[in-house]
Amino acid sequence: MEQEIKEVTPQEIPALCEMAKRLWVEHYTPILPQGQPEYMVDKFQSEPAIRHQVESEGYQYFWLIQDGRPAGYTAIQPQKDGSLFLSKIYVDKAYRRNGLASMAVERFRNLCREKGYTKLWLTVNRLNQGSIAAYKKLGFIKTRSQVADIGQGYVMDDDIMEWKNAG
Repeated sequence: MEQEIKEVTPQEIPALCEMAKRLWVEHYTPILPQGQPEYMVDKFQSEPAIRHQVESEGYQYFWLIQDGRPAGYTAIQPQKDGSLFLSKIYVDKAYRRNGLASMAVERFRNLCREKGYTKLWLTVNRLNQGSIAAYKKLGFIKTRSQVADIGQGYVMDDDIMEWKNAG
């Protein structure tokens, strides 16, 4: 089983958006109000949204590749406070539990060490128990919670989890 992380090229953004829509709707439909997964995909993972994030907000998107095929994706964003935000990490159901998320997290931990970022942090929906358990297993700890209004009457009700760079 060969695994790698490869940066998404501008030409690959449409394919990334197709994967994002499929994974987000599948993953979030059971835990979010009706219509919110589709709204969030349009707002955060549509082609214009991703292009804006990459071109104007410092995001980097990466494919999670297994045996030569895209099996998921992830995104990071360096923060002005000296931390690294793990914005997204999604693995296709058929490829879960094969170490792809662990590989990505370890790569970003190494990036924190190399660049001197103080911590790697993420947000996760409070009802997303499977992901919360996976993040805990990867050494993240819950530091706080937040509720963010994202428009159209929807909110993101998240826990913030962190891994601190000890040096």
